[in-house]
Amino acid sequence: MPESAQGPRATPAAGRTAPTPRPVPGPRSAATPRPGRPGPGPARPAPPAPRPQPTPTPAAPDAGPAQPENRSAPQLQLIPAPAGGALDAADEAVDLLLDSGRAPGDILVLTTGEVHPWTAHEISFGEAAYWAQHDAGDDVFFAHLAAAGRAASRPVVVVAVNGDVDDATANALSVARGRADALLIVCGDSQKINAVLGAGV
Repeated sequence: MPESAQGPRATPAAGRTAPTPRPVPGPRSAATPRPGRPGPGPARPAPPAPRPQPTPTPAAPDAGPAQPENRSAPQLQLIPAPAGGALDAADEAVDLLLDSGRAPGDILVLTTGEVHPWTAHEISFGEAAYWAQHDAGDDVFFAHLAAAGRAASRPVVVVAVNGDVDDATANALSVARGRADALLIVCGDSQKINAVLGAGV
């Protein structure tokens, strides 16, 4: 017998080449860092200087040219507050006036009862120094209504009715009104002040 045994048929596993996944260069995400070129709008400027330029602020309605004959009619504003809170209300009114662009030298603050702490502090350096600040006219000035006759007129007068509301208060409010060129702000018990204001102030 011819021994032409071919032996086990060894089929080479030629078709068994496992396809190894090849990294395919896909579309790269365009995450390129943006060069610091200016955007479409102009660069943001530095914040403006803390002191704003004097912009034309709306003046009080009667703050036009001085009216010699009609001087006794400033605009009147009443801010209700208990007698104990009248000083605080007056201080808040002053802050609002300054925030709205009113010049400090435009404002006179008067009290009917206890003097304002600023008055007590400044007058402790002597009457002359105290009134020199008034005459300089470049800052808010605080005084007792009893001294209102010595105070010069200012565009705005703020009155803190922090004492009893009586005939003396009525007279004092009348003096305060004469010192206000454009605006008189009265802080205190609105019912009592209205009664006093109605009595010919």
